Amino acid sequence: MTKPVPTEFVALAERLADAARPIIRRYFRTPFAIDDKDDSSPVTIADREAEAAMRTLIQEAFPQHGILGEEHGRHNVDADWVWVLDPIDGTKAFITGKPCFGTLVALAHRGRPVLGLIDQAITDERWRGGDGLPTTLNGAPVRVRACPELAKAYAYTTGPEYFDAATRPAWDRIAAKVKLPRYGADCYAYALLATGCVDLVVEAGLKPYDYAALVPVIENAGGIATDWRGQPLTIASDGRVCAAGDARVHAEALAVLA
Repeated sequence: MTKPVPTEFVALAERLADAARPIIRRYFRTPFAIDDKDDSSPVTIADREAEAAMRTLIQEAFPQHGILGEEHGRHNVDADWVWVLDPIDGTKAFITGKPCFGTLVALAHRGRPVLGLIDQAITDERWRGGDGLPTTLNGAPVRVRACPELAKAYAYTTGPEYFDAATRPAWDRIAAKVKLPRYGADCYAYALLATGCVDLVVEAGLKPYDYAALVPVIENAGGIATDWRGQPLTIASDGRVCAAGDARVHAEALAVLA
């Protein structure tokens, strides 16, 4: 049995999301500069300011902890406790005014995500789950739903363009077998999975800050989140994610992905 996440760490996670919210709200649907990173993905002043605010709080509260952030890099990531931050997961949605992005806050213990928050600042929604913490949405418990087979599943991926030549055929096989393939929800798709609205999310090419927060939210809502081989997701995983609300759908999906 896993130990519950220390309450002081949970409280800090909430404070991190609280700190990011007003920054994100200030810039949402307003004119601001958009830069391109080395991989041509967009980044905004809101991303950078929000992550900087969160990192400051972590270093003030627990200077011995590590930090892995999308915008400001790695700090002491060999520590037992590492915070994994994505200030705006879904920057393309953010810059086009679509509120399906989210602030992702994760805490990993020796590489395993044990606490996760998905915070949507515009719709005022926050999912939280972790070891010893059943998943909640704004404080109310949520659960995944039953789905007996892949053919009846509602499935999400952010977009087919995010797969490469090696992984795109696997998604195409999934899309052909599910009842309803959907696109364009970023991290919000995983929140919908944890809330029992959809059944499957499949993605590839993700970084630890893209998925670490999602794992505890889904698992503590009764779901399963692994890599494409069915192995537990850690901050060292290869970025291929298969998350499902029902073990039957998860098993079928893994077989199709293989």
